[in-house]
Amino acid sequence: MLKQRIITAIVLLAILLPALFWETPEPFMAVTLVLLTAAGWEWGRLNQLGSPASIACAVVLLVLCAAAWAGGALAQPRPLLWSVAAVAWVIGGASLIATGVPGWPRIARPVRLVGGVLALWVAWLAVADARMLGINFLLSVLVLVWVADIFAYFAGRAFGTKFVKRKLAPSISPGKSWEGVAGGMIGVLVLAVAWTLADRAHGGNAPSLYTVLAGLGWPVLVAAAIFLAAMSVVGDLVESLVKRAAGMKDSSGLLPGHGGVLDRVDALLPVLPLAMMMVTLAAR
Repeated sequence: MLKQRIITAIVLLAILLPALFWETPEPFMAVTLVLLTAAGWEWGRLNQLGSPASIACAVVLLVLCAAAWAGGALAQPRPLLWSVAAVAWVIGGASLIATGVPGWPRIARPVRLVGGVLALWVAWLAVADARMLGINFLLSVLVLVWVADIFAYFAGRAFGTKFVKRKLAPSISPGKSWEGVAGGMIGVLVLAVAWTLADRAHGGNAPSLYTVLAGLGWPVLVAAAIFLAAMSVVGDLVESLVKRAAGMKDSSGLLPGHGGVLDRVDALLPVLPLAMMMVTLAAR
């Protein structure tokens, strides 16, 4: 398993890194479009669709993204879309976690399918727009989610249930603890401060999410970082809930040793549009 994980990670990095650092955003947008189209297929499978219908989910998502790209809709101000996505993730995510695994099948399958495809579409629009804002900006969002996950893992292993005598959401993801969430938030706060100071030391010519938010004041930066760290947990828990309802351990086996694409991007799905909403509002 470890060998598979390493090989898959190396292959992904060999594809993603050149695309990310290409002088224009188009290669990275194309690679992420392929990945999220695969996630659309996984979403159909998680909702008990057959192979043709799952492929149809992927095709619908591909068409939506390609239409936005070809129609020149990228890099356009869309505060309303980001705000609607933010409200949907905050309220919808909280409601799904509160009702737990038994609540998921009670939602009509067409609603689940449309909601998932739209969430993936908005995430792709957000990652494309973030890349257009610059590599430093995009990385500041991606690394936030990775740091939140890494710090949460180690804090959970070291302190899980030592202070709060119950798990975060045991029926959804038994391994997660409140201590892990706190550790993830602390890690993100350290990251936000360090990244902001590093950007300022280098003249701030390539803006990041943190420098934009810090421009509104350090309290805003701290509150936003904590909120985004929390929403990364929401994205993770929602996908875990859906997998448990479907009786599946992974969203697919597309990434040997890592599961599926959704397993790797679940925490990013709410964070990307929320980060774009914040930077859009900050620019006003």
